[in-house]
Amino acid sequence: MHTVKVAIATTAIGLWASSAGAVTVTPADAMGQVGHTARVCGTVASAVYEAKAPAHPTFLTLISPDQPNVNRALTAVIYGTDRAKFGSTPEAALQGKRLCVTGFVSFFRQRPEMILSDPMQVSYIVPPSVAQLR
Repeated sequence: MHTVKVAIATTAIGLWASSAGAVTVTPADAMGQVGHTARVCGTVASAVYEAKAPAHPTFLTLISPDQPNVNRALTAVIYGTDRAKFGSTPEAALQGKRLCVTGFVSFFRQRPEMILSDPMQVSYIVPPSVAQLR
């Protein structure tokens, strides 16, 4: 059983670690990446920790700032087994942030979904400084 867990972890790492050539899309366009590894960039419109649910997931809903329709969103999931890797309260830390998530895009409950198992899958979008805008 321990060997199976190691094999699964290795496979999951391979899904996102080798994503250097992954296409970058908005959450509104993530549906077109189902079945592929992609980098999805948007704003965390909702971040909820379901402590009482099985697997204790944290759900992040990423939306496109220019298309904030939640029906065209990506759900990123951090399961309880990986939660501590993202800090003590990832739902509070990530709420409202502009970021990109990289990983395998699957289809669950009529929307694209990505499992986040390592903080390396998350990168923050830094707005340009005032000096850069001039």
